[in-house]
Amino acid sequence: MARHALIRPRKSLLHWGCRVPLDAAEERGNFMLSAVCVGETMAMLTPAKPVPLHQATELHCGIGGAESNVAMGLAAMGMDSHWVGRVGRDGFGTRILDELSGHGVGISGVEIDPGRPTGLYVKIPAQASNPDGGSSVLYYRQGSAASAMSLGTLANPAVARLLEGAALVHLSGITAALSPECLELTEAILAAPRQGRVLSFDVNWRAALWTGRDRSVLRRLANLADIVLVGKDEAEHAFGTTDETELRRLMPDPAVVVIKNEAISAIALERDGTRSEVPALSVDVLEPVGAGDSFAAGYLSGILFGLDQKASLRRGHVAAACTLTVHGDRGPLPDASRLSAILDSTDAEWAAIHVAGGHFTTQDRSLQDQSLQDRSLQDQSLQDRRTAP
Repeated sequence: MARHALIRPRKSLLHWGCRVPLDAAEERGNFMLSAVCVGETMAMLTPAKPVPLHQATELHCGIGGAESNVAMGLAAMGMDSHWVGRVGRDGFGTRILDELSGHGVGISGVEIDPGRPTGLYVKIPAQASNPDGGSSVLYYRQGSAASAMSLGTLANPAVARLLEGAALVHLSGITAALSPECLELTEAILAAPRQGRVLSFDVNWRAALWTGRDRSVLRRLANLADIVLVGKDEAEHAFGTTDETELRRLMPDPAVVVIKNEAISAIALERDGTRSEVPALSVDVLEPVGAGDSFAAGYLSGILFGLDQKASLRRGHVAAACTLTVHGDRGPLPDASRLSAILDSTDAEWAAIHVAGGHFTTQDRSLQDQSLQDRSLQDQSLQDRRTAP
């Protein structure tokens, strides 16, 4: 299958700390790049207090799903973002659609199943008695509405229109493991002619989903994508190795394979042999769930906006850091001027950044001074427009 170069801009406008390419958007008759994320979103329940599940008297209700997390992240970064999936005709399904819409994610490609339920998972927070134990998750998704996604999903006119107009289509290994029909759907999307689209695939290893299944499927799917994202810990389970050279040998076709090495760094291995590595930011971690999806949204948006690998990896780290410091699956992003200063920092300035409670601080005053200067210029520009005749 012929592969194309990843998007590079010729003209641009300023958004969320970088220059946004207009080429692909103009071809589609608008000024926003469109992204479509395909997969399962579930209702999420978690104890309102950090106690064991059997002692909880109150449960907080939210939503969660790798692909819809990425969709919300991309929407927050200024993209025309859509989620394609299936939910049950129940209160959980309605909650999912309402919340995604409220975060600017399009839901026109969502099907509502009258018989199958919306998937559910329970997130159990880390316990005070064992703070190093981390959080854990219980899944109740077998037979869910999303598991009935199939090649028929592509026949939905709304889905077909979204895929046709997308600059990015994002999938994950989770969907492929939900059912044989979901695997067929995932493979069909990845194998389809590109027609200007970028196809990304996040391995998102879930051990419980692959018990008794042929995990070599993940290698086949990943090799069909343009961009592959995988955690270093996931690579061992999914591909049997964490060696960079071996991973590229196993996946020779993608334009880039991104290895997320948790709190250490992120590495982009391009098809031509180019290697880019960006160290992770120093972060006071509150909750790790969702950070990988935030990284994916930050990195993928950078690629679509025409940034190089280093800047895109930095965007991924920033987005992940925001999520690591909050209890939810996504954290609030820095404003555009602050992010621009972070992304444009020198390596020494980058290494001095620390993130806690969603706030970015640094021992290097130049970053803070640049952010204040940018904000002052923006305020002056706004004042000039208000006083212009």
